[in-house]
Amino acid sequence: MTPVRVLLVDDQALFREALGVLLSASTDLEVVGEAGDGEQAVRRVAEHTPDVVLMDLRMPVLDGVAATRRIRDEHPATRVIALTTFDDDADVFAALRAGAVGYLLKDVSSERLVEAVRAAARGESVLQPSVAAKVVARVAQLPAAEAPAVPLSEREREVLRLLAGGRSNREIAAAMFLAEGTVKNHVTTILGKLGVRDRTQAALRARELGLLQS
Repeated sequence: MTPVRVLLVDDQALFREALGVLLSASTDLEVVGEAGDGEQAVRRVAEHTPDVVLMDLRMPVLDGVAATRRIRDEHPATRVIALTTFDDDADVFAALRAGAVGYLLKDVSSERLVEAVRAAARGESVLQPSVAAKVVARVAQLPAAEAPAVPLSEREREVLRLLAGGRSNREIAAAMFLAEGTVKNHVTTILGKLGVRDRTQAALRARELGLLQS
């Protein structure tokens, strides 16, 4: 099995070193490079084409939000997880709007971090529980959407409801008695119909449009 290629971005060299040792202990993960600021991160992504980037947000030269936006625009196949000390609303929503597929705090457990990298490589979203609560609270404050109906089939709506609940493709497949490949195809179709790039944005868009009611 080809290992997941990971790029580490943080302005603290000691933290990058520790993170590299942690991830390299898993045989299915490979650290392919490091960067100490956002501008360097964009260059490293072009050089190494990683599957996943672990991105600090507050860095010199170019901050993590701006770097995430450039990476998502220039290298859409690369998945970015924000890994930071801060979970204030401004940072959380700026990172997600920029295209990050996950948001974790640096006190996350090693097991959770490793699984988050694997999940991101599979195309799934990963949010710290406190961050997920912020997202749900923000969406609940939105006015009722007046957007036109999105033409999702009943099966696609059910996949979307499970996806928005944080289920992985494997868990959705088990719940709906479908092949995992079939679920993956449904997810791809749903993203296209909603006009979004990843699962986090799909969940947000679905809540805006009122598509998650049973």
